[in-house]
Amino acid sequence: MTITRRDALVGLIALSGALTELPAANAADGSQQQILGPTVFHWDAMQFKPNAVGAQAPLCKQPTATLDQLEMHVSKLDPGKMSHPPHRHVNEELIILREGSCETLSNGQWVKVEAGSVVFNASNSLHGFRNVGTTQAVYHVINWSPNKDMVPKGSQS
Repeated sequence: MTITRRDALVGLIALSGALTELPAANAADGSQQQILGPTVFHWDAMQFKPNAVGAQAPLCKQPTATLDQLEMHVSKLDPGKMSHPPHRHVNEELIILREGSCETLSNGQWVKVEAGSVVFNASNSLHGFRNVGTTQAVYHVINWSPNKDMVPKGSQS
């Protein structure tokens, strides 16, 4: 089989069109979201917004080259407060406790975690997080959504 100049030109045009589609993905509202590339989130640049249980600094909530959505934020949780009631969702999640003393609902039991601890919440597992210390807890949350084609029908998000 011989490739002609015309075939090569058509192939290059098609390839360039396909490549222009890679940097964006459709958001839930139909708009385009940029694919997250290499990024650094500096602690001093994080902007915490107060909420009912402490404060939160959103870092990102967008697709990556391999995920439909990567969501990261840093939370500050006041003493005696729970981030929200225990719940489950298809997303998997890491919580990295930076400061404070908390408990996490993991595998049906509340487990105490101290600064430096890492919590993994598996897909569809019941989980929760509460501050059992006397000072504000600070923790990083990394939450990723799988390919939507692989999400089981009827799962909660």
